[in-house]
Amino acid sequence: MKTELRERLANKKRIVIKIGSSSLQHAETGNMDYPKLERLVRQLCDLRNRGMDVCLVSSGAIAVGRQSMGLKERPTNIATKQACAAVGQGRLMMTYQRMFSEYNQVAGQVLMTKNTMIDNVSRKNAQNTFEELFRMGVIPIVNENDTVSTYEMQFGDNDSLSAIVASLVGADLLILLSDIDGLFTDDPRQNPDAKLVPFVEHLDQHFEDMAKGTTGSDVGTGGMATKLTAAKIATLSGADMVIANGKDVDVIHQIMEGEPVGTLFAAHKNEDFYVVDYIEESMC
Repeated sequence: MKTELRERLANKKRIVIKIGSSSLQHAETGNMDYPKLERLVRQLCDLRNRGMDVCLVSSGAIAVGRQSMGLKERPTNIATKQACAAVGQGRLMMTYQRMFSEYNQVAGQVLMTKNTMIDNVSRKNAQNTFEELFRMGVIPIVNENDTVSTYEMQFGDNDSLSAIVASLVGADLLILLSDIDGLFTDDPRQNPDAKLVPFVEHLDQHFEDMAKGTTGSDVGTGGMATKLTAAKIATLSGADMVIANGKDVDVIHQIMEGEPVGTLFAAHKNEDFYVVDYIEESMC
């Protein structure tokens, strides 16, 4: 079953890929890793050339803005975060647009808050926009609208956001590129005996207990707990999900070729699962 699922990944039709802030920057300086960003873009363009719909959920706006304005530490107050996002989002998107155009692909920006999902009209409009972008061959680049979102309207992390987007657009595969190889039996940074879990057939409490709330990075916000939340949303919505290390973005090609990298979570679509209800419950 595990091998068959891996092999079927090559036949996916609509893919959402999330990459975190720590995977986009040089660890030593916090500056953008442009060669790596270009390799990521090349991978996504290759998927488009195969005929797949591709959506990228990209962190990095606040980190790019903070670096542009010379802030050494990640800001903690909302106003400074939003100011960094206002500067960084434009710069990040400009970089993506330029790189995608070099491979004759078009990228479009989509900024979301929780209100996009919980408001019926906004959600339908967003869904229609995604569908039209896919129809036109555009690669949507999604981020949380950090510039204007309030605490109550924040997703909080792009792991959850990417799973919500996958549910919204009816994706059949979600790939989370992080700073860790996948789901481990314990935190591998603290326990050298921790082992990688290559396959999760059913996401139950046993696996949720393995989650840790740390990332090992000062630029990201999502730990393993958020990734398992994303796995729950994605798999119940009908998408397989893979957590893999974004240190080498060529891992995307390895995943699509069925190689045993990262942790694969099998889809178990539940017709009674409604992602909007899940979001509203998380806001209480």
